[in-house]
Amino acid sequence: MFARKIQVDYLENGHSRPCPVKWLDSFSMRNFTNASIFDDSLPVGDGKMEIGKDVPLDDLRAAMEDWFRRKSYLPKEANLVLSEHS
Repeated sequence: MFARKIQVDYLENGHSRPCPVKWLDSFSMRNFTNASIFDDSLPVGDGKMEIGKDVPLDDLRAAMEDWFRRKSYLPKEANLVLSEHS
């Protein structure tokens, strides 16, 4: 089910940092989007997630960015960067 490994970082003031597992866990534990496609996501450490093959990265990034801003984790000037690793 979790066939893909991704890195989740946020860019702030020109620096890239891994998203804390607390943030990733908060997103994964709360199905606020009512989009079952995100059910196939599992945080495994700071900046690291495993996701299902059908999870669209652009949609996941946008949903995570929205959730992190609502929770005041992610500053307005920061952006998320998701990259897939084999």
